[in-house]
Amino acid sequence: MQSYQMNNLKALLADTLCEKSEGYVMEQLFNRYTTLSELLDVTEHELLTIKGIGKSKARQIVSALQLARILNAPGQQAYTISSPKDAADLMMPELAYLQREHFVLLFLNTKNRVIGKETIAIGSLDSCIVSPMQVYKAAVKRSSAAIIAVHNHPSGDPTPSREDIALTERLVTAGEIMGVQLLDHLIIANENYCSMKERGLM
Repeated sequence: MQSYQMNNLKALLADTLCEKSEGYVMEQLFNRYTTLSELLDVTEHELLTIKGIGKSKARQIVSALQLARILNAPGQQAYTISSPKDAADLMMPELAYLQREHFVLLFLNTKNRVIGKETIAIGSLDSCIVSPMQVYKAAVKRSSAAIIAVHNHPSGDPTPSREDIALTERLVTAGEIMGVQLLDHLIIANENYCSMKERGLM
């Protein structure tokens, strides 16, 4: 069971970091931390001692491991989203300092508890093409009651663009048709974030 969990976690991290599962960074990480408990307790400082892992990648790894811990810890309540800040706090370590736009979905159940996460698209420095079909196909696959969309602005400015606002409007409309509510669309830039919900843009 431990080996199965480690292999699944390795595949998840490799996908999150856009690395190969058998590449140097992943091999160094999993050779150094050989058990699930060791890996889930790793710190950003420890990760920085591994060649090929910089500050940005260390933040991504810690964030992904945090989510894995939340979703898989037996007997513990899953992470519940009760405000835009809750979602921003969860995703900021992973997205804050990326150099390309990443569009990520958080999948929630009827109690607004996170039941999964998926990177839907990776774009360029200032754009990321996403369609409502991609978003709701992933949401329906996971039997989500609601979703939160999150993407980053490498520019450091979380102000939504016209394209961001237009996409949010399309996602809201598609969600009403599909029966899956879009609770919010967050934009993360460095240590700041913008909530479309709070801005009255959805």
